[in-house]
Amino acid sequence: MLKYATIFCVIAALCVGAPQNPQDVQILRFDSDVQPDGYSFAYETSDGTSRQEEGKLDNPQSENAALTVTGQYAYVAPDGKHYTVTFTAGPNGFQPKTSLGQK
Repeated sequence: MLKYATIFCVIAALCVGAPQNPQDVQILRFDSDVQPDGYSFAYETSDGTSRQEEGKLDNPQSENAALTVTGQYAYVAPDGKHYTVTFTAGPNGFQPKTSLGQK
């Protein structure tokens, strides 16, 4: 009997810890704006994932034109911790900063 109880507990633990089915995730918010000199977008989903990003074209009329992108994305890891990454990307490369939130 103990063997069956142990097997049941293991199966129950696996079911509870199973990742959310990606098909069950809903888009709660989505915004987008694309212009000749830049863009922006943002979204948020029901599983705690979100992203915001803005790109601007610097010096658009010169041969030194460059796209500078700033943004942030956040998600809940499988261990339940909330991670946020804020970043800048441009002439100096990709520069992320990560922070860890509460469970």
